[in-house]
Amino acid sequence: MTKKIKKAVFPVAGLGSRFLPATKAVPKELLPIVDRPLIQYAVDEAIEAGIEQMIFVTGRGKGAIEDHFDIAFELEATQRERNKDLSALNGTRLTPGNAVFVRQQEPLGLGHAVWCARHIVGDEPFAILLPDEFMHGAPGCLKQMVDAYEKVGGNVICALEVPMDQTPSYGVIDPGKRDGALTEVKGLVEKPAAGTAPSNLILPGRYILQPEVMQILETQEKGAGGEIQLTDAMAAMIGKQPFHGVTFDGRRFDCGSKAGYVEANLALALERSDIGDYIRSAATELLAR
Repeated sequence: MTKKIKKAVFPVAGLGSRFLPATKAVPKELLPIVDRPLIQYAVDEAIEAGIEQMIFVTGRGKGAIEDHFDIAFELEATQRERNKDLSALNGTRLTPGNAVFVRQQEPLGLGHAVWCARHIVGDEPFAILLPDEFMHGAPGCLKQMVDAYEKVGGNVICALEVPMDQTPSYGVIDPGKRDGALTEVKGLVEKPAAGTAPSNLILPGRYILQPEVMQILETQEKGAGGEIQLTDAMAAMIGKQPFHGVTFDGRRFDCGSKAGYVEANLALALERSDIGDYIRSAATELLAR
């Protein structure tokens, strides 16, 4: 039987330099998609998938993330006194039991950030969610992955098809047998040179991994970009444990880029019952100019 996925790691120590000056004082993970910060969408996705403990790997200047998931006593008291609706704060309270914050003291890459959570993960399988990879669908991306994991066990990663000319920017799957949305993973390549990618299936920032990956990361050499790459550690597990990719049934927005961030705001605003019609009309008018 597969162990239940109860823990999720959120690597949120990055500087967000592509969004300066907005991220000079505000963590990029708190930038809103309409009126909810990116990190809130990721946490909601994890809760939907049955995650019980959120592990945030932070860095200097990221204390506002912890504040976001704390009780805002003054705000809530004032809203109650004014008979204001507090439902907008639903999901923003995480108790000390289901929210843990650890520091990544050096910017040594995603693999190192995940390794920083090793003592909290322990000997359990766990999920990893990159909040600036905004995965929008119903059910959510991690729920789709957990459902697949409960059938096949082992390691399960999200997969997404992109044009081949985009593969040099991502980790890419070397695929084996395919069964619907499920693809056997024979290998992983981090940011392959143009024209050398084994497929157009990329890794868009969602993973379910067995705890043995932490042992590999312990002695992992620096890889692409001079960083400790999670992809390299996962590749070392292939052939030793079951490894599958699940093609996400939904939309992905790369909110690590300005264009993707703006696109996500527009797409979700158009879906809203309160502002969707206005945004559609305004966008049509703007495009007509």
